[in-house]
Amino acid sequence: MGASTSKGVGVAQAAATPVVSAAQPEAASGAPAAAAAGEKPKCKACCACPETKRARDACIVENGEENCSALIEAHKKCMRDAGFNI
Repeated sequence: MGASTSKGVGVAQAAATPVVSAAQPEAASGAPAAAAAGEKPKCKACCACPETKRARDACIVENGEENCSALIEAHKKCMRDAGFNI
């Protein structure tokens, strides 16, 4: 009886464990698969696109928002590519 109980627990644990792939497939447009399929983003907005966010924020502090439109748009594009509706 103990053997069948442990098998049942193992099956339940295996079913509850999500499968995570190391490689992210990309759509033909170069966007992540999550964005192309309309799925939810895999991270929070505050953690997405740290490179473009850092460059955008530094530019705004140093030069003012009106002088950083290219970096602001680059960050918006990165966020959209990550699956956020910006």
